[in-house]
Amino acid sequence: MSNVFRWSYGAHDAPVLVCLHGIGSCADAFLDQRPLAERLGMRLVAWDAPGYRYSADPDAAPGIDGWADAAAALIESVSDGPAAVLGVSWGGVTATRLVLRRPDLVSALILADSSAGAGTKPEQAAAMRARAVDFVDLGPEGFAAARAQRLVSPDAGDEMRAHVAEMMVPSIRMPCYQWACDSMAESNHYPELERITAPTLVVVGEHDEVTPPRTSQRLAEGIAGARYVEIPGAGHLANQERPEVFNDAIADFLESLTG
Repeated sequence: MSNVFRWSYGAHDAPVLVCLHGIGSCADAFLDQRPLAERLGMRLVAWDAPGYRYSADPDAAPGIDGWADAAAALIESVSDGPAAVLGVSWGGVTATRLVLRRPDLVSALILADSSAGAGTKPEQAAAMRARAVDFVDLGPEGFAAARAQRLVSPDAGDEMRAHVAEMMVPSIRMPCYQWACDSMAESNHYPELERITAPTLVVVGEHDEVTPPRTSQRLAEGIAGARYVEIPGAGHLANQERPEVFNDAIADFLESLTG
């Protein structure tokens, strides 16, 4: 995994929480989750997915299976056993595929502002694939500025919107962004959710327009025993917009698993 950039925070011999970012982001989207490492006594590990920011490009389109397998390799490289996995948006779809392919590597699953994939309806799949066209047409800065408006709540300030856009610009590039969009368009995990046995938390921003609360509710309903939490006042990037409330929800969930 030397070609995949990652940062970690916390003791190297502590239990691991692996963080998988969204389709337009990078490892630094989880900087505000570092207090979780301190509160839980865990090691937080966040990656730039293959083809994102500092990580090398894959030789060909990985598909969601390929990104999930890369996440599995990351866990095996940083942990002596299974790890808790937190996936945001596309990262949540990747995490879902990971736990379906390698349930032995996931001790707990946290799906934040995520979905079963965009392959649930033809129009959703087409819209997902079209995002890469917008990226090419608008250019990195124009695309990031436009996209950032949908990723936060209506009450988010200009500083938050600018921060989201600034993080997006150096994080995504072609052809990997197209491949990531395609991987979402090809994914529909609804028929397989019943196979997930890892303790699961589904969390979503109250004002998420990209994956609305009803989408997350349906996701939670498909996973036996899954818990569901809404983050008030947050949009699609709840972990960045309301980090303290988000972190409390994650910590409460993980602490409940250890008694």
